[in-house]
Amino acid sequence: MRITELETYPLTDQRGFSLVEMMIVLALIALASTFVLTNVTKRFAQGKVMAAKTQIRQLGTVLDDFKRVCDFYPTTEQGLDALVKAPAGRECKNYDPDGFLKKVPEDPWNTPFIYESDGNKYVIKSLGSDKKPDGQGDAADLSSDTLD
Repeated sequence: MRITELETYPLTDQRGFSLVEMMIVLALIALASTFVLTNVTKRFAQGKVMAAKTQIRQLGTVLDDFKRVCDFYPTTEQGLDALVKAPAGRECKNYDPDGFLKKVPEDPWNTPFIYESDGNKYVIKSLGSDKKPDGQGDAADLSSDTLD
């Protein structure tokens, strides 16, 4: 290539993005992804709360079936395990040999449900995402006697 040929291609006609333009685009992408991530995280937490409420209601239905068959709810001592195998103590004559459940579920935060009963009524609780009593917001405790 000769020098005269280089002169026919002016260097002022370069195309592309400047560093400032690239930084602005990256900042906008980061800002947008922050909003998306915040909403996804919030929806995920709300979904777990809804799942826990559904599980508590379903366990209540199974407990009502247990009472229909056995004429009492399992006591606190017998616990939810009485839905899997026949409870010790107070006997249920018509207990299904296969049980009412295959396995007692845990709440969406992989924590066992808290079950309290005197045999006549019951309360099922989940401590929420913080796994501690008296949480707030998405970490609030859930109870069968206060579900909406």
